[in-house]
Amino acid sequence: MKTLLKGGTLVSGEGALFQDVLIEDEKIIKTGENLSDSDAQIVDVRGKLLFPGFIDAHTHFNLEVAGTVTADDFVTGSRAALLGGTTTVIDFATQYHGESLNEAFAHWLTKAKDKSSCDYGFHMAISDWNGKISDEIQDMIDMGVTSFKLYMTYDDVMVNDKEIYQILKRLKEVGGITGVHCENSGVIKALVEDKKRLGHNETVFHPQTRPYQVEAEAMDRLLRIAELADSPIIVVHLTSKAGYEEALKARNRGQKVYLETCPQYLLLDQSLYELPLPESLKYVIAPPLRKVEDRDCLWAALAEDQIQTVSTDHCSFNMQQKLMGENDFTKIPGGMPGVEDRAVLLYTYGVKQGRITLPQMCRLLSENPAKLYGAYPCKGRIAVGGDADIVVFDPNASGVISAKTQAYNTDYAPYEGFETLGRVEQVYLRGLKVVDEHQVVLEHTGSFLKRDKFSL
Repeated sequence: MKTLLKGGTLVSGEGALFQDVLIEDEKIIKTGENLSDSDAQIVDVRGKLLFPGFIDAHTHFNLEVAGTVTADDFVTGSRAALLGGTTTVIDFATQYHGESLNEAFAHWLTKAKDKSSCDYGFHMAISDWNGKISDEIQDMIDMGVTSFKLYMTYDDVMVNDKEIYQILKRLKEVGGITGVHCENSGVIKALVEDKKRLGHNETVFHPQTRPYQVEAEAMDRLLRIAELADSPIIVVHLTSKAGYEEALKARNRGQKVYLETCPQYLLLDQSLYELPLPESLKYVIAPPLRKVEDRDCLWAALAEDQIQTVSTDHCSFNMQQKLMGENDFTKIPGGMPGVEDRAVLLYTYGVKQGRITLPQMCRLLSENPAKLYGAYPCKGRIAVGGDADIVVFDPNASGVISAKTQAYNTDYAPYEGFETLGRVEQVYLRGLKVVDEHQVVLEHTGSFLKRDKFSL
């Protein structure tokens, strides 16, 4: 079966050109001007932008955390992803204490298989480390899990400095790469104790117990360890100017440091924690929202191509779950939804406001994550031989984000009332039309993505 997308503007990491795209089965077989094929179904995409399918490399679907389970599983989360133009998610297969990596991988594969409507891969989150686990790293690489996750906080999953060094050394041997959640766990605990001693349990104290210093210190410590291990590093969900400066210092030393941030750190700020209950609960995430000057720093870094990816850290809860912590901010499940809104927010408040360009948007959402996480050249580009993952984006549409119209399995929208420009009209996943007129028309067609080693 052939499909010919005619009259659109093809966006790549290098520019934007008027080009047609010919698809046969799962692949792109030709791009160029004024293409024709008598056997192809013609789709008129005049006036539309054609992006490579977006990749969200930071989602948490069906995650057991904080005494509950995230509101979105792979069924609802992947459906929302498609509506946002995301054709591939890379979620976190979490190894819980006592599990082998192979057991953890099998567990998470079961959660996604035959349920996901977009393609999916996994980062392996390591919480136990010993000789047997070290041997299993090669198993993961062989199965296409080539990226890993480490936490420097959260008692149930964090690893210590010795283990970080050993893991990084091992990953260097096999060509893997790791993303790290950087916060100083001990200092956070001390700050929480200080607040509780004074009877301060309100939401407004959440950011005060996880200030920018705990991110910056953890980043500095991580990057020095990575320097000794001679290993590349991804810092996930960067939030602060101070943290960004630590990354620049490491780069100036000659280290490979890749940075990810998220829409919430670009568009929201910590004043939201001052809202009355239950509104303030919606915005409790970790690391927390920062000041406006941190936001400005991150936008400037995006404009200068110093940040490689914008993911979502999609970790959704409904208000009943958030209310678990209405009397104690440490019991609020941390996280918010985002996978449906990421692209339109970046287009509206990035491209349309002149903060970034269309090619930069393509690099941040498609090309860079594909390269960084070993999915390129099959993913991340519209080019001959690549998977036919294509987003047909209407730049002239407008809308307003609302919980009433979102696809998330949540009863609130963190970006409620945000006006948007542009809309995902159609999405093709490996040649199959899965979204049409901004409605999901085909579900549960996602496949596990076996990835190679990073190439960015």
